Amino acid sequence: MAVNMSPVSIYALGGLCEVGKNTYCIESDETLIIIDAGVRFPGESAPGVNYVIPDYQKLKTSQQKLKALLITHGHEDHIGAIPFLVQHVHIPVIYAPKLAAALIKKKLEEMRIREVVNIVEYDSNTELNIGEFHVKFFYVTHSIPDAYGIVVDTPQGRIVHTGDFKIDLTPVGRQIELNKIAQIGSEGVDLLLSDSTNAEIEGYTPSETNVLKSIREIFENAQGRLIVSTFSSNVSRIQQIVQVAVENNRKLAIIGRSMENVVQIARDFGYIKIPDNSIIPVENIREYKGKEICVLCTGSQGEPMAALSRIANGEHKDLSIIPGDTVVFSSSAIPGNGVLIERVVNKLVRKGAEVMTNSVLFAVHSSGHPSKQELRLMLKLINPKYFMPIHGEYRMLKLHGEIAQTLGILKENVFVMENGDSIVLNKHKISRGLTYPASAIYIDGKDIKGINEAVLKDREIMQGDGLISVIVGISHKRNKIIIPPIVITKAFTEDTKLTERIKQISEQQIQNIIANHGSFSEIKNVIKSEVAKYVYRKTERKPLIVPVVMDENNVDSRK
Repeated sequence: MAVNMSPVSIYALGGLCEVGKNTYCIESDETLIIIDAGVRFPGESAPGVNYVIPDYQKLKTSQQKLKALLITHGHEDHIGAIPFLVQHVHIPVIYAPKLAAALIKKKLEEMRIREVVNIVEYDSNTELNIGEFHVKFFYVTHSIPDAYGIVVDTPQGRIVHTGDFKIDLTPVGRQIELNKIAQIGSEGVDLLLSDSTNAEIEGYTPSETNVLKSIREIFENAQGRLIVSTFSSNVSRIQQIVQVAVENNRKLAIIGRSMENVVQIARDFGYIKIPDNSIIPVENIREYKGKEICVLCTGSQGEPMAALSRIANGEHKDLSIIPGDTVVFSSSAIPGNGVLIERVVNKLVRKGAEVMTNSVLFAVHSSGHPSKQELRLMLKLINPKYFMPIHGEYRMLKLHGEIAQTLGILKENVFVMENGDSIVLNKHKISRGLTYPASAIYIDGKDIKGINEAVLKDREIMQGDGLISVIVGISHKRNKIIIPPIVITKAFTEDTKLTERIKQISEQQIQNIIANHGSFSEIKNVIKSEVAKYVYRKTERKPLIVPVVMDENNVDSRK
């Protein structure tokens, strides 16, 4: 059979100009593979939203050639969108490392996904033929075990995707396969896609083992209970925390569903080692002295529903802060989460806790991503002809591209892209391609349809300038108002004079429209328009105006 020689397009549906929802695609006329399917966490900018995922419309239109999803590692920004993706398009097979495969299965089970999903594990020795692409893998160091980079050989040239990595020469766990990476580079690489998250930081990212000294110091000095919050998927960090807890004869209470799941799966695979008698149910904490307890929990990003926020708010049924507690944030802030974290920290301090975050005094967190020297080393080892920085905000991508140019990659061969932009590999040469739809979908609960930008904008208005609802009952048959306007405000004002005037304006406008036999739509539009103008004139605020018009024979409560 003749080998397909069509050009190969490379593009991202997520992961460019943002930190999160990593979704990268490599596509020819006959074959489409996806690398990672992650979520982005919304922060305060999207009230009521659980996750942000890519728009999968492009994948739907290419369903017939979609062959596989390849997963680099088990972090949420690389696997979190899989339950939504598999409901939008059929994924014939997911190839994932052992730990990531277990986390994906657990996630699909918890979200009660009915679609049959074929998950196949791979390791460093695995080689796959997917359509006309040949795929192999290399192990990298990251903050979770079983993290890999991916090599995709196509008829048009070789593409390397680093995955998330750092070059840690004293890691917790397995060593990065530098020899294999160098061998891949020596064979010739046309295009490199590489992690840009720490492109602003000079030098090397500190080794994960550097954190161990600080953790030990904190455990030795804390006289009361220790509450340590970190990413549930940072398995290397969790192993260090539990190791020191056991050394200091502290019992471990694990709080937060994702933390419980990851710790159990990682224990099953031997990545986390905790004696059974060192783990206690959280409800048994009261039976021990403060110096005998270490709580490991989720919520290091200030997420409102996570365990640490509930503890800080006094809403956790089994654990509340008491003076003498030490709370450790063993993670760095995801961009956009700073305000949420500060809010939780302040609540903890008010309740009498000593709070430790990452600082020059305590290295309680080490990033899992490469700083500038590691980026330079990866570029030198792979030695690509073309370069596309991935996984980062625009400024990070741009800096990474500039780093590549200082190492001899031509400026015209560096592609700083946005989601949806494509480049085309053809006979070992790359040029700009088409742009595909790549907007964001906001997931509210578990509804795969998500919500649109208009709903999100309404929520932002409610959060900022509040809401005014005008409720009125009319009779079209009798051409009269039968229930005078009722004004309800939320997060706006308690000024009774203002609300009385809103009632008067609404009633006057409604009477005029009824007299002229106007429609429901006209009534609602004029309430929105006139009330908005009056309120802005008096307050210089723009609340969300929600008219609710009911007819005695036909209730209509639509906006």
